[in-house]
Amino acid sequence: MTVRVQTEERAAGRVVRLEIDRRDRANALDSATLSALAEAFEALAADTGLRCAVLASAGERAFSGGADVAEMADLDADRAGPFIGRIHRVCRSIRDLPVPVVARIQGACLGGAMEIAAACDLRVASEAARFAMPEVRIGIPSVVEAALLPRLVGWGAAADLVLTGDPIDAAAAHRLGFVQRLVPPGGLDAAVEAVVGSILASGPTAVRQQKRLLRAWERLPLDAAIEAGITAFVESWEGEEPRRMMAAALHR
Repeated sequence: MTVRVQTEERAAGRVVRLEIDRRDRANALDSATLSALAEAFEALAADTGLRCAVLASAGERAFSGGADVAEMADLDADRAGPFIGRIHRVCRSIRDLPVPVVARIQGACLGGAMEIAAACDLRVASEAARFAMPEVRIGIPSVVEAALLPRLVGWGAAADLVLTGDPIDAAAAHRLGFVQRLVPPGGLDAAVEAVVGSILASGPTAVRQQKRLLRAWERLPLDAAIEAGITAFVESWEGEEPRRMMAAALHR
């Protein structure tokens, strides 16, 4: 089994941890692993009690070395599309999940793995992590959710990553805004738990609305994005969550 799914029941709702385990291959993403990841995230989408998901990987060497080069080396033009489509399916399933996905990143996060991390809502990384989009170094362009990089790090930094294939360290990824929280290696689990705790302390409906708005803000013109926010604000008052949480805040 290359993907493990662990569900934790908490008072505030369910938290699911999905862990890639191909540590003997630097957690490289072959077709079987990609399909298992996508299926797991797609299955979670219907869970109304889910509050948060964490995407992690086994070992200390790598979050993931990216798409499995041993498999890609045997591709041809007919099979290349289905293979890259599997990476896109994973990214889409993460972005379509109604609740936040937090990436726990240690070691190398390369190529397709960096695209999957970009598809997550938040990225928490060890200071020992390193990042690269090395596809051009093996004769192919960076594609699919590499298109998210200019939004996350800016056009210049994205161009540097995908045109040169040069790696950056975790401190640089943090400065660029790709990584939201950067911690010493021994503090990675505590930092991820702090993010999860903040999500669980927030209104479950509000968090789901906020993730939908984040996706809408990506594609809508500014005026339409503002209108979408107004609609979401009004809709939030159709339930009891704002009144309940505001009353609790006022009585602290």
